[in-house]
Amino acid sequence: MTATNRPDAAGAPAQPAGAVREIVPLGMHWPMVDPFLFCAHHLDAYPEGTAELGVEASRLSGRAIGSDFSATDGWSMYHGSSVPGFPAHPHRGFETITYARQGFIDHADSLGAAARFGRGDVQWLTAGRGIVHAEMFPLVNRDAANPTELFQIWLNLPASSKMVEPHFTMLWSEDIPVVRHVGDNGAATEVVVIVGAFAGATPPPPPPNSWAADPDNDVGVWHVHLDPGANWELPRARGAGTVRTLYVFDGADLTIGSTQGDPTAVTPPVGVAVDASADLSLATTGGAEILVLQGRPVAEPVAQHGPFVMNARHEIEEAFADYRRTGFGGWPWGTEGPVHGPGTTGRFARHANGRTEERATPNASPPAR
Repeated sequence: MTATNRPDAAGAPAQPAGAVREIVPLGMHWPMVDPFLFCAHHLDAYPEGTAELGVEASRLSGRAIGSDFSATDGWSMYHGSSVPGFPAHPHRGFETITYARQGFIDHADSLGAAARFGRGDVQWLTAGRGIVHAEMFPLVNRDAANPTELFQIWLNLPASSKMVEPHFTMLWSEDIPVVRHVGDNGAATEVVVIVGAFAGATPPPPPPNSWAADPDNDVGVWHVHLDPGANWELPRARGAGTVRTLYVFDGADLTIGSTQGDPTAVTPPVGVAVDASADLSLATTGGAEILVLQGRPVAEPVAQHGPFVMNARHEIEEAFADYRRTGFGGWPWGTEGPVHGPGTTGRFARHANGRTEERATPNASPPAR
C-alpha cells in the first residue's frame, strides 16, 4: 500500500495472514492504492456557531489562522479564518468524492455552482481541465455543538479524461441505497452503497467521464457499519485485477477471515489491503466502522503537485501556467470562502446551468461515536 502521506497514528499493526496483504495505521490522511490518490478523514467537534455561521473570535486565540490543523479542543479551522474549511483552491486532472456524515458543507465553484450538503450526502466533482472550488463548514447551530465529519476521496482520471470539462453533481442521502443484514444473534451490518453496485443495490450513477462510469473498472466506495457481535461476509470483487482496501477507521475490533489461511485480528484505526478475489468473513466483538475502497487501477504514470494530478511533469507546469492565465474560469463570488447565509436552512444544489435542487434537512446527523 503506497502512502503519499505517511500514517500518523501510533501503535504497531497486526501481522498479515490469509487474504490480508498489508496493514498500516491511519491518521487524518490515509495511504491510497491506484485508482485512488488521497483520502482525508475529518472529524471535528465544533462548538456553537455565530450569527455568521463561524467560530467566536475568542475561541480562535493561539491558532495559526489560515493553516490550523492543530485539533485543539477537538477541532481545526483548516484554511478558514472565521468559518472553518477550505476557501477557494484549484484542481485539475482527477475527481473529488466528498462523503459528509455529520454537519454541513457549503460548496461554491468557478462554474457558478453552489450547494449546502451533509448528513449522509455525497458531492462528486470532476475537476477535469480545471476548476476552483471552496468547501466551508458552516456552524448552523447557535445554541448547540456542531459536530462535523467527512471523508474526501480523490479518484484519478486516465490521461484520456484529464482535460474533460468540469462536472459537478450531488448524490443525496435519501437516494443512496443501504443494504442491511441481520445475523442469527440479532447483530446488524449496514452497507451504505455510495459508488458501485453491491448486493443488488445500485447507487446514483457516477459523472459521465469518471473512471467509475465504466462498470469494467469495478470501482466501489462502501461504508460498512458492524454492530457489536456482528458477523458478515464481504463477497469477492467481480473483476480480475481489482484492488481492495478496508479502512477500519473506528470501532473496537475486527477479525478478517477467508479460506486462504488463518484470520487476522486488527484494532482500529488501520488500513487493510486484502486479496480482492477472496470472499472475506468479517466479525467484531465491540463494533467496527469500515470504508471499503476498490477498483481496477488506472495503471498510468502519476505526476502530482498539490492540487494538480497529471501524467508528466511538463503537464503540471502547464496546469500552473493555465491557472495563472485563466483562473480556470475566474471566481464569481465576493469572498474566497463563501457560506450560504443563516437563512439557508435546507440542503440544496444550484448548478452552473441554473438548475436547482432542494432537499429537506434530516432531523439529526448519524450518532456521534
